[in-house]
Amino acid sequence: MQEPATLKRCISYPLLTFYGLGTIIGAGIYVLLGKVAGHAGYAAPFAFLIASLVAGFTAFTYGELSSRFPKSAGEALYISKAFNIRWLSVVTGYAIVAIGMISSAAIANGFVGYLEYFIKLPPWLVITCLVLLLGTVAAWGISESVKLATFITLLEIGGLVFVVVAAGDVLVELPDKLPQMLPSAESISLGGLFLGAFLAFYAFIGFEDMVNVAEEVEDAPRTLPKAILTAIVVSSALYFIVAIVAVLAISPQELGKSDAPMADIISQRTSLSPLIISSISLVAIVNGALIQIIMATRVLYGMSCQGNSLKLFQRIHPVTRTPLWSTLLVTTIVLAMALWFPIVTLAAITSFITLIIFAMMHLALLRFKLFGGIKVEEHERGAVNYPAWIPATGLLLSIILLIMQFIFD
Repeated sequence: MQEPATLKRCISYPLLTFYGLGTIIGAGIYVLLGKVAGHAGYAAPFAFLIASLVAGFTAFTYGELSSRFPKSAGEALYISKAFNIRWLSVVTGYAIVAIGMISSAAIANGFVGYLEYFIKLPPWLVITCLVLLLGTVAAWGISESVKLATFITLLEIGGLVFVVVAAGDVLVELPDKLPQMLPSAESISLGGLFLGAFLAFYAFIGFEDMVNVAEEVEDAPRTLPKAILTAIVVSSALYFIVAIVAVLAISPQELGKSDAPMADIISQRTSLSPLIISSISLVAIVNGALIQIIMATRVLYGMSCQGNSLKLFQRIHPVTRTPLWSTLLVTTIVLAMALWFPIVTLAAITSFITLIIFAMMHLALLRFKLFGGIKVEEHERGAVNYPAWIPATGLLLSIILLIMQFIFD
């Protein structure tokens, strides 16, 4: 009897790092930068800094958990191992799938704004064609998808560097504008800062997706933590610099009204054509949506393997070596949500659910550290072991950002 097809272990540290960067650097910075500035004003760079601190501590937590349990549907598995509560594990898994689908829908919406620099088409037509194309690529094969994502990620990073270099002359204004950038103690200013940070947090969502392709990663216990932390450090540095250039180049009020902030920065502060950065932005948006779709399908696959979802979703196509049925379901739901909800609403929902999941991951790791410890077999296969204050701090920061969103909304 022929054995059923399995996932293909072919993702190296460089490929995984670019896979993570490709998810992080996408619609979050290319589309929502203006919306963050609209809330936080000149303090937008610090809004991104606050969001990066929450993401950074969570990256350490995900690094250790994925090193201990390098399996698909990672979050659901971590909760199951930590608390042994089946319904909580199932809810967590489906929440992760929801994050991937909602985020993909938000990204698909962001595609429309930049495409208008080239051609005006009905938004529903653009979104439909884009989502169906991404679903097809996701079903094609993980190796092909990740290699495509790596190439696109290089373009994304190049696009951000291009904006900084092209509009970099505005940095001479930094000493004069710095007092306006520093968050004040005034409640209105702090309220805008935290609302901006909550929205900016969406720009960091993606590194957690890396754990859900664990069964396709080479030497996963060692590779995953390194790749996750590398992706967070690189994206945080880029975001902070780009946000500084953005608020110096265009007033925060004007940025807040922009659906294509990168293109507007180039067109208003340089003599260059905005078509170059618009092209890169379109590609960046496509990449982010593709990786979110891949993540959601792998979580459904992993949950099915754990007995927490329909067996249909664990079927792997013998040729493509991908879970086609879960890919079909995810693509269909992404399309429906992208056509139904605006991008800011989708991004806010994604950030809210993600912060709750992050808090649960910190709790799970604290549960292991306080009552379980790192096991011998985990140590032998290279599992990392970070200090307990890291998940404790990450838990506190996640809760604070959630509370602040409600206080200042």
